[in-house]
Amino acid sequence: MPTIHEIANFLWEIADEVLRDDFKRSKYPDVILPFVVLRRLDCVLQPTKETVLARRKKLEGMGLEPEQMDGQLRKASGHAFYNTSRFDFPKLLDDHGNIRKNLIAYINGFSDNVRDIVERFSLRHNIDILDQKNLLFMMVQKMCSPKAALDPQSVTNHDMGYVFEELIRRFNEQANENPGEHFTPREVVRLMVRLVLNGDKEIISQPGVMRTIYDPACGTGGMLSVAKGYIVENVNPQADIMLFGQEVNPETYAICKSDLLIKGDDRDANNIRMGSTLSEDGHARTKFDYMISNPPYGKDWKKDAKVVEREYREYMGRFNPGLPRKSDGQMLFLLHMLSKMKEIHSGGSRIAIIMNGSPLFTGSAGSGESEIRRHILENDWLESIIALPGDLFYNTGIHTYVWVLTNRKPPHRKGKVLLVNGAATVKDESGKEHEVFARKMRKSLGNKRNELAQEHIDQLIDLAVGFEEGEHVRIFDNEDFGYRRITVERPLRLNFQASPERIERLKQEKAFAALATSKKRDPAAKAEEEMLGRRQQERILEMLRVMMSRLIRSRTEFQIELKQAMRGAGVTLPIAVRRAILSALSERDEEADICTDSKGRPEADPELRDYENVPLKEDIQAYFEREVLPHVPDAWICQDKKYRDKKDGGIGIVGYEINFNRYFYRYEPPRPLEEIDADIKALEAEILEMLREVTA
Repeated sequence: MPTIHEIANFLWEIADEVLRDDFKRSKYPDVILPFVVLRRLDCVLQPTKETVLARRKKLEGMGLEPEQMDGQLRKASGHAFYNTSRFDFPKLLDDHGNIRKNLIAYINGFSDNVRDIVERFSLRHNIDILDQKNLLFMMVQKMCSPKAALDPQSVTNHDMGYVFEELIRRFNEQANENPGEHFTPREVVRLMVRLVLNGDKEIISQPGVMRTIYDPACGTGGMLSVAKGYIVENVNPQADIMLFGQEVNPETYAICKSDLLIKGDDRDANNIRMGSTLSEDGHARTKFDYMISNPPYGKDWKKDAKVVEREYREYMGRFNPGLPRKSDGQMLFLLHMLSKMKEIHSGGSRIAIIMNGSPLFTGSAGSGESEIRRHILENDWLESIIALPGDLFYNTGIHTYVWVLTNRKPPHRKGKVLLVNGAATVKDESGKEHEVFARKMRKSLGNKRNELAQEHIDQLIDLAVGFEEGEHVRIFDNEDFGYRRITVERPLRLNFQASPERIERLKQEKAFAALATSKKRDPAAKAEEEMLGRRQQERILEMLRVMMSRLIRSRTEFQIELKQAMRGAGVTLPIAVRRAILSALSERDEEADICTDSKGRPEADPELRDYENVPLKEDIQAYFEREVLPHVPDAWICQDKKYRDKKDGGIGIVGYEINFNRYFYRYEPPRPLEEIDADIKALEAEILEMLREVTA
């Protein structure tokens, strides 16, 4: 019996053998994936094929219409779907000349729920192309090969998910697309399922219990299937678990629905919606018990911007708390899931979502990302964050994090956030680093070089649930992640001088240049006004040239001299030109007097403006006196309204960030100089030996 990898390899080879030269490589999945789905459905229905045909014939004899037969035919097939065509894949090979017509008849024989899946694949168009190029018979023949082995006895429903996702990974990798949008390793999903179900075993074990599970970016449905399977197999076989999801990619959506149909629950398949979750919520106004997802990261949300920005402006909109930058929409999925939480009196909800490191710290105080973190932490919804080992995913080696959120924290966890460093490493005797909570795979799959063994999942669960600080666990108050971004001002100090270089700068000032510019339309009037303007410019320049060229370190003193010069030259200056003169003839000078406003208050120098992040738990003034004044004694905290928090009106803007690496930083002393020196000498000797070999 072929293995999953052997089946996937064979199906992958079909693409090259049958489609090469006649289809672009980017179109391979559009042809192969629907044929794999059809063949799988065909194999699943094979044992009851004759029973379905006999039942249909009997029902037709009773005068029943096709829609009246649906329930009976499902019962006869033993599945939530059926096929009433006399053909199956092997029989299609009996009539080479009519392969296209018979295949279409076979597809039309499926129940409506399967035909909907086929339409999402746009399969009929590709069937026509295959037939025109005399490739259709070969394609069906290859799918009937024993090497394909897509029958349930050879490939379980669980393993079939792996086959689909391995093919998707390869196709997308070849097309330089992002397979991480479709596939999350099963061991990671099992970890997430156990995290999201933490503390609910007693509830789920009750007779007749009903629970809903939702994934807003469900891909091929792997997360939903694993979650349901875990509950049924390990907690309560009688639990009524309803799955809900949404997927934007038509082909992936079709695979998800077909997979759920094969697993026998037409209800779950019907709960999968097509479209972009961010702009077309397929489950509007529906709340869920559990939510689990791995949304795409590093993917922009420009296509959804109109709807997203509208809901941001709405008081109760899904995205009202804040908008992340348009280049990355993963935090929008998080906000969407939070909007789907049930009220506490209805049982509340629990969420597990995978994101990269960006949502932890990207964005300063007041930014969309920071406001989203603030929304979560000030509502006390963040329960824990688990850093995952690197190289777990097919498409990327970067570190990822599982956020666990809930609106029903147990009393001992209220106001607290637990961090687990699942990405910890340890060095062996040779100095090589190894993951503490993962093991190397025997054979890499794309960028996936590590995997979580069951023992690693158990260890991470114990750390996340145990709520005890240790080497790999830190516990913080919600406020520990918050700070106030205060604006620190320093006084403006300028010197002034009517030097030739600075006078030359005045000519570039916009207000000064505007003196010789006229907006009049009449050519004669325009020329006359511009001539008068140039004369005024010359008078100003001449006035400045006869002024004393000494360096003045007081703006007040310079303004007095400028007024005296204006009176002596009989020049009247507009305010804008006067400001232009002050700007052009000044330079910053640490030894100059402080510039003040009309009330004698120091003016701030925008170029010296700085910001300090004061932890929420610290007194702002105490922090300022300790951390700032010793270095810049003339500084002060800006009190302007635009630098105050919009929500509480306090000094500074409140921000939140979770600097995960800082909390688990481990100091490593530098190597002894003797060791480094020995290595350098060894390398020098090696280089010299290589040079001797070259020159010999």
